[in-house]
Amino acid sequence: MQNSKKTIIGLRELRENTAELLKEIEKGNSFTVFRRSEPLFKVSPVDDGDWEEVIDFTKIKKGGVRIDDVLSRL
Repeated sequence: MQNSKKTIIGLRELRENTAELLKEIEKGNSFTVFRRSEPLFKVSPVDDGDWEEVIDFTKIKKGGVRIDDVLSRL
């Protein structure tokens, strides 16, 4: 595995080396996944600045709240 910021990998490699690739993503590396010489998608770390916490259901109830309970109250 290369230690570059962006790497091209095959779909098969993604399936076979998921745990290793996740470690690389946690380090900040991104991957473009190809199948048959065609790019399919990009896997990259989440920029926490892009996410906004609306509600943390684990603060309401330890372990979270069942989705059925949430939807039934909407």
